[in-house]
Amino acid sequence: MKIIALAFSLFLLFCGWINSDVESAEIPNILLILADDLGYGDVGCYNPTSKIPTPHLDKLAREGMRFTDAHSPSTVCTPSRYSIMTGRMCFRTGYGRVFSGVGGPALIEEDTLTLPAMLKQHGYQTACIGKWHIGMTFLTTDGKPAYSAPVNALQPKDWRDGGAALERVKQVDFSQPISDGPIHRGFDHFFGTACCPTTDWLYAYIEQDRVKVFPAGQLDHSGLPKHPYAYDNRRGLIAPNYDLEEVDLEFLKQSQLWLKQHVERTPEKPFFLFHSMQAVHLPSFPADRFKGSTNAGPHGDFIHEMDFIVGELTKTLSKHDLERDTLVIFTSDNGPEVTSVVNMRQDHQHDGARPWRGMKRDGWEGGHRVPLIIRWPNEVPAGIVSDELTSLTDILATCGAIVGEENPNDLAEDSYNMLPVWQGEVLNKPVRPFMLQQASSLAISIRMGDWKYLAHRGSGGNNYDRRADLKPYRLPELVPNAPGQLYDLKSDPGETVNLYDQHPEIVKQLKEHLDSELADTPISQNPSR
Repeated sequence: MKIIALAFSLFLLFCGWINSDVESAEIPNILLILADDLGYGDVGCYNPTSKIPTPHLDKLAREGMRFTDAHSPSTVCTPSRYSIMTGRMCFRTGYGRVFSGVGGPALIEEDTLTLPAMLKQHGYQTACIGKWHIGMTFLTTDGKPAYSAPVNALQPKDWRDGGAALERVKQVDFSQPISDGPIHRGFDHFFGTACCPTTDWLYAYIEQDRVKVFPAGQLDHSGLPKHPYAYDNRRGLIAPNYDLEEVDLEFLKQSQLWLKQHVERTPEKPFFLFHSMQAVHLPSFPADRFKGSTNAGPHGDFIHEMDFIVGELTKTLSKHDLERDTLVIFTSDNGPEVTSVVNMRQDHQHDGARPWRGMKRDGWEGGHRVPLIIRWPNEVPAGIVSDELTSLTDILATCGAIVGEENPNDLAEDSYNMLPVWQGEVLNKPVRPFMLQQASSLAISIRMGDWKYLAHRGSGGNNYDRRADLKPYRLPELVPNAPGQLYDLKSDPGETVNLYDQHPEIVKQLKEHLDSELADTPISQNPSR
């Protein structure tokens, strides 16, 4: 597989070199904006009862296409981001967890086809601004990978205070380059963070392959806001120039700067900008100018800031006369966080998961059904709402079709070309014959039409029996002895009635198809499945 992938990449490179000048005059710029932990119900155009104004996203939807059946590949950060960049479900790697601190190595192997690498081979200038979270290799002072450095740290009573992850950050030699970051996976430029920008063991900006300002001490919580949405950041090492309440505005400034420089230096080339937000991942630390900007508390203010940033990015396109020639894609990496959903329901009567069951980490719809808005003037019809089933893995194949690139199934096997749907074509059948989904525990589900089969009991993520804040949202299990769950989303979008025993023939069909997809993958060796 690796030999095939490398050979294909070299072939693309050659093709891109000889065709890039022709293509650059015809293909669009691409701005991919990825929000973090933004729920389906957090956006006004998806939720008429939302308590939070999102005028810029609502405007983007009016000017483009809004999808109502779009899904993140996973219900947590790292695997979703891997899948967006590669068009492959992350369970095929055997990894389903989330990196923290200086975790690594890069989950994307060096010879794997990536979205930016593919576009770069067609003449694009590529940049990633913001949260990476797909793994990096930092080196210790003795030149060894920090992610595997031996530590003697005891597990602290409070997980926010330290442990092995913090000790590994302390062993890093920040003067050494990072060998497998975004610029080694297809991006020309990177400015951002290794993992979650405001809830991790390393609070420092990385530019290209270097930490420019080294961390100088441990985070002091005393000056940070105190509210129900604030208690999710670890006492990691922090750089002197790092302000946890201004991170997203710094990312915005960097994206605007990169766009300005692109227009000045290489206006003849198309660009791909991946703007990867911190918002609205906990802790909810809106910048000063947004505090109190809504009637929905600090998390509502944070969502409002996120919407403002979307507006500023689209205004920047207009400022540089790029709007007409730029495809804008907006979405989220998974559903809304438990703390956000529970507290917003109670305190502000706002439901970030509305109308779905579940939330971040869960295999139910609330964990992975996400907003997806596409705007591409003169190509994507304005004001269209599509109920086409799609996954964020499909971005790679669709962008490939836009630039005239074929998508070989052995390299991005979970990516489908949605360009006909984006362009408003009326199709005789769905583009996707099925869709795979993974929850935070690597529990897998499959969707075919309106049928959804989860090859596990329970949520596949959060424990609704142990967590006191989730117990009110438990539903009675009508088929307690069934090893899996079957739902008809057309008649039961809330996934309330398990039809496992009532439709054994459908269970058999979906299970056999799922088993064939999982065969010869690391997850197929998991006995818990």
